[in-house]
Amino acid sequence: MTDFVQSSEIKRAVRKLSSPIADVATFNTIVQSVITQNPFGCVAYMTAGENHPAVEKTKEAYTARIVYQNDDAVIVGTGTHKFDSLAGFSTGATALLGAAALTSAHGGTAAHDTDGDTYSATVKCHDPNGEIFGLVFARDQVTLSSYESEDIRTKVETWADSVPELA
Repeated sequence: MTDFVQSSEIKRAVRKLSSPIADVATFNTIVQSVITQNPFGCVAYMTAGENHPAVEKTKEAYTARIVYQNDDAVIVGTGTHKFDSLAGFSTGATALLGAAALTSAHGGTAAHDTDGDTYSATVKCHDPNGEIFGLVFARDQVTLSSYESEDIRTKVETWADSVPELA
């Protein structure tokens, strides 16, 4: 019986942010800038008969945190609600704040705890060298995954250094 032989060295690198990205609008601007500006010089490609853009968002998730406070500003209830799009997040958070029956059931006033919100988006890029790598943006870190070439990490790191919110 033969053994598996390592044929590549796939790497993963994480940048922990010194402070969380301030809000969902800033988060979205950063992710969209990667897609529209293509700062890594990625190229379009075809796989399994399907055309793919140079940079594409493959997954996203947004969680809104709602707190319910009594008249003394004491938290009497909480809720977290996950959405798979920015539009769903925005609409959903507004709907939750206006849900009178839910607010009444908690016995307090609803407030959107934006500091407790979480967001993530996965972007897939096709480097000119043929590698496909991923970037996972979260509110508190950015993860570069599935890359072999150190040139890719250098390009991503150089770009991230130019984005103040990713310090």
